[in-house]
Amino acid sequence: MTGGGGNTTTSGSGDVHRSLELLWGTGGPPSRGPKRGLTLDRIVTAAVGLADAEGLGAVSMRRLSTELGVGTMSLYRYVPGKAELLDLMLDRVQGLPPGAPGAPEDWRDGVEALARGRLALYRRHPWLLKVNQSRSVLGPGALRALEAALAGLRGMGLSDPETLSVVIAVQSFAGGVARMEIEAAEAARETGVTDEEFWRSQEPILTRAMGSGEFPLLAQLSEDTFSAGFDHFEFGLRCLLRGFEAKVAEARAGRGDGPSAAPVRPGGGAAHS
Repeated sequence: MTGGGGNTTTSGSGDVHRSLELLWGTGGPPSRGPKRGLTLDRIVTAAVGLADAEGLGAVSMRRLSTELGVGTMSLYRYVPGKAELLDLMLDRVQGLPPGAPGAPEDWRDGVEALARGRLALYRRHPWLLKVNQSRSVLGPGALRALEAALAGLRGMGLSDPETLSVVIAVQSFAGGVARMEIEAAEAARETGVTDEEFWRSQEPILTRAMGSGEFPLLAQLSEDTFSAGFDHFEFGLRCLLRGFEAKVAEARAGRGDGPSAAPVRPGGGAAHS
């Protein structure tokens, strides 16, 4: 989304006060009277659907008016502009899904749920990776999701800043894996060249480079090093869990709480105490 009313690929770049009113339902009815059949919920739903199908760049007030079968100016009765609409879209997709389970008793399951949920979120809404969310406008969806994440980690016994850092680390890890996956698919779609074709085209020069002796470590890598079959997400998640367990054990030892954390389960999680 581009245009006036703030940088519409950056959250919180529009009228933050108005975004908060719309998110929390404190702003009253639409200005100049509602348009029959049109609601803020319909507008946000249509915007999210369009972004999911065609990317964030496809979302504009004009395009939305076409999708909804209304005049463009009718949309401005409900939302000031595209920057504020982005705030509403972000809160919508990042909220807890209907029927979400309660917080797990074991914090390890909380970490897994946070990581897997974040990866699934990016896969459903790849355009999220295009948005600068360093200044998020916090609506009910975002706060409920953060509340659930903290509830799942409460058994770690870490300080509040450390617990928030766990959330940041897990979400950043999942986002990195998602970005690698989604950008690879985008590159193949936009160029019409598959990953296999792309790397095969470089094979002659890379073969000569590996035989030059200049890159001995790269030349000694096993043939399956870059295999698409290796699950980087599961491997990374297991490593994160082990690292967090060490930190939890350190915190417990410092408080004199007794035994350290339970070992990580072979499948990526951890054995319950």
